[in-house]
Amino acid sequence: MNFGERIPAIYGWGSYIPIYRIKLDDIAKAWGEDPVVVKKGLEVEEISVRGPDEDQVTIAINAAWNALKRAPEVNPKDIGAIYVGSESKPYAVKPTATIVAAAIGASVTIRAADYEFACKAGTEALISVIAQVASGMIKYGLAIGADTSQSWPGDVLEYTASAGGSAFIIGPKSTSSVAYFEAQYSVATDTPDFWRRDEIKYPRHMGRFTGEPAYFKHITLAAKELMEREGFKPSDFDYFIPHQPNGTFPIRVALKLGFKIEQVKPGLLSPLVGNFYSGSSLTGLSRVLDIAKPGQRILLVSYGSGAGADAFSIVTQEAIEEKKRLAPTVDYYVNRKKYIDYATYLRFSNKIYGL
Repeated sequence: MNFGERIPAIYGWGSYIPIYRIKLDDIAKAWGEDPVVVKKGLEVEEISVRGPDEDQVTIAINAAWNALKRAPEVNPKDIGAIYVGSESKPYAVKPTATIVAAAIGASVTIRAADYEFACKAGTEALISVIAQVASGMIKYGLAIGADTSQSWPGDVLEYTASAGGSAFIIGPKSTSSVAYFEAQYSVATDTPDFWRRDEIKYPRHMGRFTGEPAYFKHITLAAKELMEREGFKPSDFDYFIPHQPNGTFPIRVALKLGFKIEQVKPGLLSPLVGNFYSGSSLTGLSRVLDIAKPGQRILLVSYGSGAGADAFSIVTQEAIEEKKRLAPTVDYYVNRKKYIDYATYLRFSNKIYGL
C-alpha cells in the first residue's frame, strides 16, 4: 500500500542491548558439542544476555529513551499511541506499553497495547503506529520491538537467542523527520514452524522446516510483492534488512532476491549479538539509520513464525545527519560488553528453577 498526503515518517530511533555476552564456544562446551561445527552452521560468535536486573520491559524503556533523545522536538505528552511487540514480556496479563508510557512521561490519554506475532511483533506495532499517523488519529506514536529471547537449554536456539530491542517515534513527514515510509506490504500463512503453548516456558520449533517453507518463503514473498507493486528492483535500494535468526539466513535470502552482500552487511547484527526475536530486524534498521546518508532507500523485511512477513520501503531525509549524534548508536552497545560463563548465563536467563 502507498500512503496519502499525510506521509508517516521516523522522528527518532533508539536501541538498547544488555552489556553481558556469552561466547558460543562456552555454550557448545557445556553440552559437549564441537564449537567449530556449531558456529559454521550459524555464523554467530556470541550472544547478548540480559542482566539479573533486566527484562523485556527495561530493554523497551531504554530504547524508548534513546529514541526520544533523537527527537527533541517531540513532547512525550504528544505521543498518542505506544505499541510494544514481544514474545517474552514478563507479565502474561499486563501490558509492557503502559509501563513504557509511565517511564517516558506520556499522557494518560493514550492508546497502549502489546503485540504478538513471534519475531515480527515489533513491525506489527510499527504498522499500527504508521496507520494511525497516516489517518490523522494521532500526532506521534511510539513503536517498539524488544525481547529477552527464549530457548530450551541445550536446544539449537540457545546458540542464537539473545536480548535487545529498538524503538521508533513516528509522525507526519516534515523537515524534522529523518526518514519516511513510501510503501508497506505484508504476507501471512498458517505455517507452524515455531510455537509455545500456554504455560510452557520455552518455545518449540520444526528444525529445518523453519527455513525454506517458513523464513525464506515469507520474506521472499513480501519483498517481491513490494518491489513489483512499486516498480522497484534490488539495485534501487541502498540497504536490505531482513529478519536475522542467525548469520547465514539473511545473506542467503538477500542473494536469492538479487541483492548484493554489501547491501545487507551494514544492518546485519546476528553474527555479533544473536537474535533479538521481535527486536531483530528493527535493530538492524536502527543500525542502518546510524550510518545512512540523506536520500538513501532502505528495504526492511521482518519475519514472524506462524507465519508472516512485513516489508517496508523507507527513504532517509536531511535531518538524519544532525540527529545521529543525539543518542548512543547500536555499535556503541555492540562494543560495550562483559563476558560471562555458562553457569552465570543460566542464572541471568532464569533457566535455573527455584531461584
